[in-house]
Amino acid sequence: MQKPSIPKGTRDFGPIEMARRNYIFDTIRSVFRLYGFRQIETPAMEQMSTLMGKYGEEGDKLLFRIQNSGEKAGEAPEKGLRYDLTVPFARYVVQHREEIAVPFRRFQIQPVWRADRPQKGRYREFYQCDADIIGTDSLVSEYELVKIIQEVFRRFGVRVCLHVNNRKVLAGIAEVIGAPDKIIDITVAIDKLDKIGVDAVNAELRERGLSDEAVAALQPILHQEAGITNQSKIAGLRQFLATSEVGMKGIEELETLFGLIGDEEWVELDLCLARGLNYYTGAIFEVKALDVQIGSISGGGRYDNLTGVFGMPGMSGVGISFGADRIYDVLNELNLYPEAMMGSTQVLFATFGPDELRYALRWAEALRQEGIATEVYPEPTKMKKQMGYADQLNIPYVAIVGGDEMAQNKVMLKNMTTGNQQLVALNELITLIPNH
Repeated sequence: MQKPSIPKGTRDFGPIEMARRNYIFDTIRSVFRLYGFRQIETPAMEQMSTLMGKYGEEGDKLLFRIQNSGEKAGEAPEKGLRYDLTVPFARYVVQHREEIAVPFRRFQIQPVWRADRPQKGRYREFYQCDADIIGTDSLVSEYELVKIIQEVFRRFGVRVCLHVNNRKVLAGIAEVIGAPDKIIDITVAIDKLDKIGVDAVNAELRERGLSDEAVAALQPILHQEAGITNQSKIAGLRQFLATSEVGMKGIEELETLFGLIGDEEWVELDLCLARGLNYYTGAIFEVKALDVQIGSISGGGRYDNLTGVFGMPGMSGVGISFGADRIYDVLNELNLYPEAMMGSTQVLFATFGPDELRYALRWAEALRQEGIATEVYPEPTKMKKQMGYADQLNIPYVAIVGGDEMAQNKVMLKNMTTGNQQLVALNELITLIPNH
């Protein structure tokens, strides 16, 4: 019989992996709540009309279509698995506009799907952890999202760099080099700079119809010197974009945002950051780990009219998304998971016979009433086997129930880390188990 398998670009997660993933989700969720965000969920599938045309040329190619949704052909609109959480959120805001108060601060932690070619750090099914503020133009929202990013990765212990740019600046650059109608082509191409290099980006720009003169004019942006301060980059942009109204508006927004952030070494103005999604209109963000070679682990930006395509114009929003699967890979590589997170059971009862087993079941219930995660080995088998089970699952304490101990209404408690044993009563056992 052929061994079963799962689709490429997907993964199984066992108990250890799930403990780690829940640590990631719980950490991010706690920071979101700290900043006043409230949780929603949306369906895994959306109408294709909701999804198409929102992600740009490259993104639309990666949408998963549902071929059989349980309805006869022609009975219902075509459906697809959601590509991200932002477009479904915009649909949600429009559909539930009478129920929400703006500014609406929502977070969402759910899986998304992309028909992509699987490779390291890139999956077809993965989780996103999104936070968005919609219903305000204030750049205070961008600032708070930057602080959320900082706090999340501080809690994880991961050193990161936050790359910042503004789509208005990119639109201004397109104007200045004489290719305002090629803004989408420019952003799609330069967004690949880290992956394919300057020469390949220049070649793609020419393939997309930019003239040699326009490509040449773009080179000062593509060749950024290392070590230049954010303020110096903004000063250089002012000269480069002096003739572009939209570009100068983008510079004004960048100055306001960096004025709020202050002089933070971990935040960098990156003029080649484009983010390929068409719906961004203002500030854009991307986070990269400094100690692991992997793609971006968080990103986002401002979108001024995403709800407009659903019939509700003028509802500006800004959001960020944490890539839980890539963060998982980073924490694995850097071994940054707290040890206490890995074990759930704190006490295992081991027994010699059926009478001891019944005794252990009563004690286990008493411990659970006190909030102590407790297991009872389900059969009174060889003690070596029961101890091996505790070792395999990193259970820190084993309570051994024997005839003499039962007569004294006590158990022999073994510390599996130190090997020490002591005879204890129930009330003593409760006080001896830490962190319950």
